[in-house]
Amino acid sequence: MLRIGLFGAGRIGRVHAESVSAHPRTHLVAVHDPMHEAAAELAGRHGAVATVTAEEIIAGDDIDAVIIGSPTPTHIDLMTAAVRAGKAVLCEKPIDLDLARVDACWAELGPLGGTVMLGFNRRFDPSFAAVHARVAAGEIGTLEQLTIISRDPAPAPAGYIASSGGIFRDMTIHDFDLARFFLGEVVEVQAMGANLIEPYIQQAGDIDSAMVLLRGASGALCQITNSRRCSYGYDQRLEAFGSVATLSVTNQTATSVRRADAGGTEAREPYLTFFLDRYTPAYRAELDHFVGCVENGTQPSPGFADGRAALVLADAANESLRTGRAVRPEV
Repeated sequence: MLRIGLFGAGRIGRVHAESVSAHPRTHLVAVHDPMHEAAAELAGRHGAVATVTAEEIIAGDDIDAVIIGSPTPTHIDLMTAAVRAGKAVLCEKPIDLDLARVDACWAELGPLGGTVMLGFNRRFDPSFAAVHARVAAGEIGTLEQLTIISRDPAPAPAGYIASSGGIFRDMTIHDFDLARFFLGEVVEVQAMGANLIEPYIQQAGDIDSAMVLLRGASGALCQITNSRRCSYGYDQRLEAFGSVATLSVTNQTATSVRRADAGGTEAREPYLTFFLDRYTPAYRAELDHFVGCVENGTQPSPGFADGRAALVLADAANESLRTGRAVRPEV
């Protein structure tokens, strides 16, 4: 039984707590959040304890691994302390907003040989994973174009946007990792953005609508489309276009029921509302991979290097947005 401590009792923390409780080989031991009331509520729901300090989890002999679902500025310090204490780490994206800090972190942690996994859960979505496996098996011939569409139902609050690091580091970073999952090395990035939705996003120095083009080392192209608002729900689609076939993933609804009448045909239920619903199976498969790696002493994928690579692409997209030019990502 893998004994887990959780940092963060917010929205993503609740997702991870549910996944840990549902897994047959994990047990949630402790939860820490500066908002102690929230930590106590979440811990009580899952038979865990709420700690007053983060150090209690780091130093706990009854904890084998930690999940870091706290705000981004806390990630490096918690990850470093946990690895140094001999605990396996599953950390939400991004590692940090500053690439120099990320590199300094790995310079310290790399030689320790710890287990560090990055929370790019979309690799584990059953539909995306099935397309990836079939592309890798050669079913569509040579992958020529990849299209990723990711639109949120509504913008995050102003306070979140102001500290998020911008749409490319906060939202598109999942899509950058998914693009790398399919394309491998990305050698060119070109981005365009606009402010079409909420004035407070522009006031925070960010954009709310974006399109990014990527070129893989193989020559394959990827287009990523993002929006902070989608009037019809959580828009999550993917298409892999190859030399002999195409594979695609459509949006999901709670059931497959369709209605037809004199006023219209093919009417369906609304799309699943947000990542809490849409990606629950992915989060659980992600945790299962993490647990298996800890049990078998193998390195998880995606790992720290994948987290760094996605941040590099986010930085390249920001530079492209600023300069209007295509950018070769930093190695």
